[in-house]
Amino acid sequence: MSAQNSAGIQTLLDAEREAQKIVQKAREYRTKRVKDARSEAQKEIEAYKKEKEQEFVSFEKQHSSGNKKAEEDANKEAEAKIKEIDGIGKKSGSKVVDQLLDAVTNVKAEPLR
Repeated sequence: MSAQNSAGIQTLLDAEREAQKIVQKAREYRTKRVKDARSEAQKEIEAYKKEKEQEFVSFEKQHSSGNKKAEEDANKEAEAKIKEIDGIGKKSGSKVVDQLLDAVTNVKAEPLR
């Protein structure tokens, strides 16, 4: 009976060693999967970050160019108004000066009522 017990114990020890090997392989597999998942997540984060940065640059270009265009339009309008005022000044400036001089030199005194 002791030989049979010894064989049974040996079988149990062999089964325990085999179970430990299986558990060790499962741990190694789990560790590998965690590393792979982290690596994959990091790649996805980088891709998402790059996409959002491109969207931001595009948005910024679109809106800053709108401001530049508005500024350019305002400058063009201001230049046009300045030219218009200069034209009017050149055209009737001497007339205005003559009227001012006439008003200053030909004073008509009137009593206050």
